[in-house]
Amino acid sequence: KLPTVLSKEEVKQLIDATHSIKYKAAFSVAYGAGLRIGEVVMLKVTDIDSSRMLLRVEQGKGKKDRMAMLWPILLSTLRQWYKHAKAHHLMLPGGWLFPGQNPLNPLGTRQLSRACQSACLDAGVNKIVSMHTLRHSFATHLLEDKVDIRIIQTLLGHSKLETTALYAQVASKLLREVVSPLDTLAL
Repeated sequence: KLPTVLSKEEVKQLIDATHSIKYKAAFSVAYGAGLRIGEVVMLKVTDIDSSRMLLRVEQGKGKKDRMAMLWPILLSTLRQWYKHAKAHHLMLPGGWLFPGQNPLNPLGTRQLSRACQSACLDAGVNKIVSMHTLRHSFATHLLEDKVDIRIIQTLLGHSKLETTALYAQVASKLLREVVSPLDTLAL
């Protein structure tokens, strides 16, 4: 089954339609670093390495640790969320980056999923969207921007290239650039 992918404009609409700075930051991490929902909610403040521009993902799928890229706009969004959370006493020192109602616990995946679906409705995006759709969109958009598929594989934490290669089937921008052999014939 092919994954649902949002256009860059639809991702922006979804993030912009989000009323909570916490969810805006969480959606930005899922899309901007290609993280799974479980990886997003398990991030700690100490997992942000702004000097090396990396996010440490501990015990992701398959109980593997990996590093994800921390892009400048994502870092800026996370800093805004951090300042807001600290000012409103929503976050414990060295605690969860996205704490739940009780700051001792991380934000729940169900709660984040519901917020994503709500933002999708508010944005007027007419697709069935989940948090994983943001990860699919991250990979597809990188592929369309001609990032090497092996780099994308590493960023996603895939052990097999075949898993990452699925995105070549939904990278519509790349597919539109292909010229049919028929069009190269002088008829």
